[in-house]
Amino acid sequence: MSQLFANYGRSTDTGRTPAWDEMFAATGGGNEAEQVRPGYADLYEALSHMSQEELRGRADALASSYLAQGVTFDFAGEERPFPLDAIPRIVEASDWARIEAGVAQRVRALEAFLADVYGRQDAVRDGVIPAHVIVSAPGFLRQAAGIEPAGGVRVHVAGIDLIRDQHGDWRVLEDNVRVPSGVSYVISNREVMAQTLPELFARMSIRQVTDYPRKLAAALRASAPPGVEEPTVVVLTPGVFNSAYFEHTLLARLMGVELVEGRDLFCSGGFIWMRTTSGPQKVDVIYRRVDDDFLDPLQFRADSVLGAPGLLNVARAGNVTIANAIGNGVADDKLVYTYVPDLIRYFLHEEPVLPNVETWRLEDPGSLDYVLKNVRDLVVKPVDGSGGKGLVVGDRATPEQLEALKEKVSANPRGWIAQPIIQLSTIPTLVEGGMAPRHSDLRPFAVSGDGDVWVLPGGLTRVALPEGQLVVNSSQGGGSKDTWVVGTRAGEAPTPVVPQPSTRYPQAQGSIHPGHQLGQGDTFDDDDNRLRQQIEHQQQSLGKEA
Repeated sequence: MSQLFANYGRSTDTGRTPAWDEMFAATGGGNEAEQVRPGYADLYEALSHMSQEELRGRADALASSYLAQGVTFDFAGEERPFPLDAIPRIVEASDWARIEAGVAQRVRALEAFLADVYGRQDAVRDGVIPAHVIVSAPGFLRQAAGIEPAGGVRVHVAGIDLIRDQHGDWRVLEDNVRVPSGVSYVISNREVMAQTLPELFARMSIRQVTDYPRKLAAALRASAPPGVEEPTVVVLTPGVFNSAYFEHTLLARLMGVELVEGRDLFCSGGFIWMRTTSGPQKVDVIYRRVDDDFLDPLQFRADSVLGAPGLLNVARAGNVTIANAIGNGVADDKLVYTYVPDLIRYFLHEEPVLPNVETWRLEDPGSLDYVLKNVRDLVVKPVDGSGGKGLVVGDRATPEQLEALKEKVSANPRGWIAQPIIQLSTIPTLVEGGMAPRHSDLRPFAVSGDGDVWVLPGGLTRVALPEGQLVVNSSQGGGSKDTWVVGTRAGEAPTPVVPQPSTRYPQAQGSIHPGHQLGQGDTFDDDDNRLRQQIEHQQQSLGKEA
């Protein structure tokens, strides 16, 4: 028995269903080597020969390396080295085959949904998703209507957050197709882990992550406007004070493209140009890491200096590609999330490979009543929240917090969803008291281009460092792990994951509804228009009250 795991056990949370531990199968923890799950056997064997002091020394060297490289993040206004745990997460090839197929399927469906939202809205007319759910989503932008991206790609990069539930099953927690971040940590984590546990890289067949910058660069170049032979690609950053600035600089450097700020760009003659020491240079593709509201002060926030005035008109003329596309935020809305399984069936004619987490739509009076009565047993989230902000875990909230939450939810049911409290799977993590199980999620990254969706083998594993904490975001004090997708053993091969056909929407994509486009006065019927106006009025009133 390794000294490292001498006191290892499951979370001491009471009143909750035990979590699925990814390393040990036994409910009592890892008292015997035979309890180690097959994928973790090599890792356990290597760690069994280490003392806690030796592993902690490697972890300290890892943190020092990150600090020296500037791999930091902002936590409560303080710049800290990004916390990377020395114990990697292992994903076996068979599990990864399902994740890869499910993520790619979801990205294709979201791509089709976004084209439909800003185009014909067949899914609305065919009753798959209500019109008011779309128009009331904070990320829905009418300014994006009529902008046709080159190659039809709006989701150039996606980050699909997954969790593993109490039964060990993978589920989708949320979608990120606006400006998904974190891939720089995947690349950096792998680089330093190869130095921290070199013996394991020599022994195990670990799929590489170094191909990501090349795949992303190729996808961005392929998305250039028609007729552009040698496109100029830039990464647009808000600047050095942005918490993800390290990622912006890393990706620009690895792709071999310019890193620019809004002040470096200007629009003229229907094109967008970059200021250089040699004079203006036309820009064809902008990989933007700036939120929609700040991209064009003529269309959105007039006080923004982070974008370029007139950028949207250049995009509408087809003379520049913005990646990811403006208006993608409607697909990130957590109420829209509840419709994604049906959107997969409707657009792809397939059953979802990865299921959603069970979710209550609080617009439904019956669901709202249930949630208000059982809020202590649920997780309640704002539909436009990110980074764990605004999320309330019922059994960890005070009575005062729950009462305040009930008032907010009752005043604006459209602004919230509720889910059961799921015990996210645990992974051994080195904490102050030694090795202990900590809850985690996984964000695989997908790159779309040339009609193909490529999923980075691994992704970002985020881990909640405080015991029992279920919110894993770094902004809430979480850390990360390197994610190893390991190869199959000799003579074995993972079972291919082929999505099962769906017949729920046999007429999907078969109906043509002339004039059914956003931006026209008769886009929705009269009832939907009245409902949209009521929602917008309510949102304005709520904003004034806040």
